[in-house]
Amino acid sequence: MPTPPGPAQPGPVPVCPPPGPGGPDAPPAPAGTGYRAVFAVREFRYVFAAHLLSSLGVVVCELALSVLVYRLTDSPLLSALSFALGLLPYVVGGTLLSAVADRYPARRVLVVCDLVCAAAAAAMVVPGTPVAVLLGLRCVSAAVAPVFAGTRAGTLGEILGDGDLFVLGRSLIRIVNQGAQLAGFAAGGLLLAAVSPGTVLTATAGTFAASALLLRLGTAARPARGPAAGPLLGASLAGTRRLLADRRIRALLLLGWVPPALVVVPEALLVPYGGQLGAGAAGQGLLMCGMPVGAVVAETLVGTFLGPRARARLTFPMGLFAVLPSLGFAARPSLGWALVLLVLTGTGISYNFGVDRWFVAAVPDELLGQAMTVMQAGRMTLMGLAMGLAGAAAEFAPLSTVMPAAGVVGTAAVLAVIAAVRRAGARGSAAVV
Repeated sequence: MPTPPGPAQPGPVPVCPPPGPGGPDAPPAPAGTGYRAVFAVREFRYVFAAHLLSSLGVVVCELALSVLVYRLTDSPLLSALSFALGLLPYVVGGTLLSAVADRYPARRVLVVCDLVCAAAAAAMVVPGTPVAVLLGLRCVSAAVAPVFAGTRAGTLGEILGDGDLFVLGRSLIRIVNQGAQLAGFAAGGLLLAAVSPGTVLTATAGTFAASALLLRLGTAARPARGPAAGPLLGASLAGTRRLLADRRIRALLLLGWVPPALVVVPEALLVPYGGQLGAGAAGQGLLMCGMPVGAVVAETLVGTFLGPRARARLTFPMGLFAVLPSLGFAARPSLGWALVLLVLTGTGISYNFGVDRWFVAAVPDELLGQAMTVMQAGRMTLMGLAMGLAGAAAEFAPLSTVMPAAGVVGTAAVLAVIAAVRRAGARGSAAVV
């Protein structure tokens, strides 16, 4: 990818750059179109396979650890905390460690992060490990997650270039994330019915190790994108400040953070809502599948059948649409209609096509990995906070008020962010809505 001479300069960012996957150093565009062209890149196939393994490992590890903690303590609070700790440390890794993504060779960072997660999962299996240590190990793997995600995103920019192949590659990563929720919980539930949580955690350690091996053998050794001078903490904070000081980048970060934070509110309250409906465990499980199913279907259809310009035009409408189905919960829908609302909510994920294109165009190349780390960390942290606030609000107000309130607040917030993106010139004129 071409390296800008310094911080991002004012002016509009073209939504549709010239054909080809990136700058003069980017690989030539492979034959084929759409997702087929992305899979034609050998290195991406290794990255995709590694991500599939590690994503399944994360989901199954969360489930097995939750069951293990509950069996050791009989505490629903501590069991739920094992899930929450998968989100909260993102802010630590995303701010204090974000410079890792650019100051060290990407392949080394990715392999080390996978090995750290493998070691943490393996340590959870040690007999007699105190619950506090188990939760601490969960925090360790969660803290490196945004560094891993940001580094991988930066690597995709080098493997696929910064054009449409990069956008489609990021789309495939999101499809894996959503699909892993469905397959991971199903596989984890079946495994836990047959073997102990310790055995399942051992298997997840193996998935992380296998992911590290795939990345080590299947990706090229590339030099670090940024300088390695100065302390890591100072470089991380300075890079984050530089990103936030840029008006365009700041607006696009908000566009990447705000819709997901409001979208997860109904999802966070599905268990009590399903209880109100008398849906039982099967009905609640069905509700939990709604958003991932909508996301996978929409992401696949948009990435397959629409071109770059059409996908860019969807950014603002779908970012706004994502928060609107929450309003339907004011009518206290039945199980079937609630599932429809959740599937519709999941389709809003397709707004990320435009966000990815505009964001990678706005960020200086030497900060791409750190920028992606900050994007991921902010998104997950705000989602965790929104879930917590939604749960607290539901203690004092009925679900039929709290869940649609996310739609009201979300509509106002997303419209404000869209206005900020327009004012900052952070999108191209082709993305008119």
